[in-house]
Amino acid sequence: MSNVPVRCWAVLPAAGIGARMGEPLPKQYLEIAGATVLEHSLRTLLASDAIAAIAVALHPQDSRAAGIELLHDPRVMTTIGGAQRRDSVLAGLAALSELAGPEDWVLVHDAARPCLSLADLEKLMARVLASGEGAILAEAIVDTVKLDDGQGRIERTLERSALWRAQTPQMFRLGALRQALEEATRLGLEITDEASAMELAGERVQLVAGSSRNLKVTIPADLELAAWYLQQLSENPA
Repeated sequence: MSNVPVRCWAVLPAAGIGARMGEPLPKQYLEIAGATVLEHSLRTLLASDAIAAIAVALHPQDSRAAGIELLHDPRVMTTIGGAQRRDSVLAGLAALSELAGPEDWVLVHDAARPCLSLADLEKLMARVLASGEGAILAEAIVDTVKLDDGQGRIERTLERSALWRAQTPQMFRLGALRQALEEATRLGLEITDEASAMELAGERVQLVAGSSRNLKVTIPADLELAAWYLQQLSENPA
């Protein structure tokens, strides 16, 4: 058994073009509350002293990253991402593997989730480190949820008490996550988040209750709501 202590790292996939936003800029570079979406997302990760370094995966033609001061932080490294989210996550994991071990923990966080609170981040990390089992932040669904029959009609109503809306960060062992993503890619399986890959690999994944404030900026209306949440966080960080 190695005497090297297990450490925590992070990956921030930021290579998307944000097509659904209908903006000339990728959504991670849109400004809200005095900074870009990317800066807000990155700042919370940097606020945790437990995270040794963060790999940010960028689009190969990204011409804006050089002007983002936080990307020059000593704990931040950049790498070239891919066409799909998992490609960018794998690129980030590969970059971290130069410094990290396979048993180290890694958190993957969406660049488009600027309203993550430090309290929720630390809650997730505490649960994982105490249990030794990977976990994700998630929000319990309170709305009534209908299943579409494929023709625009209701097939049935789902039991909402067992349904959760996945968020990020999602935290797993670096080696296990990398292997799970590589295997899913090899098999051509659809992976919408890191937990999906771990589930397909047969791993158990914990749900850690997060906040509705931790929204993913996807459409223009999300920007105004995110700006309001960021204001609330600045006034009440907890």
